[in-house]
Amino acid sequence: MSIQTELQNTIADLVVKGKGILAADESHPTMAKRFAAIKVESTEESRRVYRSLLLTTPDLCEFISGVILFEETLGQKTDSGKLLPAVVAENGMVPGIKVDKGTLPLANASGDLITQGLDGLAERLTGYKAQGARFAKWREVYSISPQNPTQLGIDANAEVLARYAAICQSLGIVPIVEPEVLLDGDHSIEYCFDVTEAVQRAVFHALYRHRVELEYVVLKPSMIVPGKAAQRQTNPEEIAEKTLAQLRRSVPAAMPGINFLSGGQTPEEATENLNAINALAENAPWELSFSYGRALQQPVLQAWQGKPENSKAAQDALYKRAKLNGAARYGNYLTEMEKQ
Repeated sequence: MSIQTELQNTIADLVVKGKGILAADESHPTMAKRFAAIKVESTEESRRVYRSLLLTTPDLCEFISGVILFEETLGQKTDSGKLLPAVVAENGMVPGIKVDKGTLPLANASGDLITQGLDGLAERLTGYKAQGARFAKWREVYSISPQNPTQLGIDANAEVLARYAAICQSLGIVPIVEPEVLLDGDHSIEYCFDVTEAVQRAVFHALYRHRVELEYVVLKPSMIVPGKAAQRQTNPEEIAEKTLAQLRRSVPAAMPGINFLSGGQTPEEATENLNAINALAENAPWELSFSYGRALQQPVLQAWQGKPENSKAAQDALYKRAKLNGAARYGNYLTEMEKQ
């Protein structure tokens, strides 16, 4: 099969109306934090059990088209001995892999970060592909402050995202490009708009320079929201209006799908905001979807509590959250659905 055909097939399976992506790619420190909140120790075995539970949820593929896995998960098995990426594929979803190696401070750009992991990426991707991964994800992070992000930070991060995406496509792997503008801070929604626009313009210029084919890329951006500590908070309608206005300015129509990150929003907020975006989108050139981690998993962890007898309740919680976000993909979500 040609690389072009592989990319086409993966995009067709990943960007599907009414469906989104489950991000289950938390690093070990993040998993330790999530587990500590429910008094469960994070070990290789407890992570295996938890992620098996997520990936074997019955009928999850009704609302989830793909799952981003952590490297460790690619080699783990269910209790019955089946490899987890194979379980994802058999359950009608596309297995993917987080490939970045976390952030470091960017030299000469105080307050900005840069993501590492380009060295040896092609070799790692070849191995991940052999283990069943068909798409990848790479995240760059942008803090908002009066000084940040700097122009150097914006340009350097865009360059790294483009290099990663080009390497992925050369191997027949669809790249998810994630420029995350952080929610932390007291900045206004207007300032978030300006920063996000500058970030995304730089990302698409870099993708163009590196000859990345936009038809085979998924964008995973932040929504346009005020900082967590901003004096004026807002409503889903304003978030939707500003998010769409910004996307129309900076994202080419060639992109097939935009899968928002939840970035610290509660599960309910993330669903409500996605719903408002789709209700307002009318004829947007892209599918407007979700790629949520905590906003899908928080209710699961609360239901599970590390106890085998709670597995069904935990899977029910995941299915419900996925279903609500599936409704939000059409702008059909109503808050009363939370109680059903």
